[in-house]
Amino acid sequence: MNFEELKNFLDEKADQYNHAGFIEQDPVQVPHRFSLKQDIEIAGFLTATISWGNRKSILNSAEKMLSFMDHAPYDFVMNFSEKDLQPITGKPLHRTFNGDDLAQFIRNLGRVYRENRSLEELFLLHDGETNFYHSLERFRTVFLGTENHRSFKHVSSTYKNSSAKRLMMFLRWMVRNDGRKVDFGIWPQLDQKFLSVPLDVHTGNVSRKLELITRKQNDWKTVEEMDLTLRRFDASDPARYDFALFGMGVAKEI
Repeated sequence: MNFEELKNFLDEKADQYNHAGFIEQDPVQVPHRFSLKQDIEIAGFLTATISWGNRKSILNSAEKMLSFMDHAPYDFVMNFSEKDLQPITGKPLHRTFNGDDLAQFIRNLGRVYRENRSLEELFLLHDGETNFYHSLERFRTVFLGTENHRSFKHVSSTYKNSSAKRLMMFLRWMVRNDGRKVDFGIWPQLDQKFLSVPLDVHTGNVSRKLELITRKQNDWKTVEEMDLTLRRFDASDPARYDFALFGMGVAKEI
């Protein structure tokens, strides 16, 4: 396909998958249970953090986390005591993300929200930045804090060339605002034109088959290679092609 044919093809596929019905089968359904901005952020962040593997398993594990927080995540992280965290200590939760990790994430979220009204503040871009490479590392540094903990491994580092797929997915949920009712668009200080497609096995494989990227690894360098291509197709909203690439990958359309 030439440039125009490929753009039209991806536009059609993005429209095919970017609709409210998509929510029913996707982890984004979890933060959609809430209306308070901070509840949406916390539910979205925790769900994105465990979004690897089988989607049914992801949803079940997200339900366990929300149940533990009495389905009021913001209230919980602002008012918990260490005694409240004891029931999950040492308990399995989702693959390598266990109760100790969740407890530390809750501590970190409580600290962050006592200093910021929204997690958006931790992702703001600096002058001259055109993607979230530095922003994601700044978030990681602030969120994790100085106390070394096993949970560090669950927040990817772009400075170590990670694609930061789960963090980028969380950003897509919070930032994109296209009126389709899948993504929330509740972070107006961040422009969706700087978003990247969350790079995983599905989006990576489909992108290579369509010759959008040439690199074999699913790392940050490949994210930037994909940016160059997708921003030519839609400079104002390149991350919308996540629906096309991920949707086709899961459906094995290509």
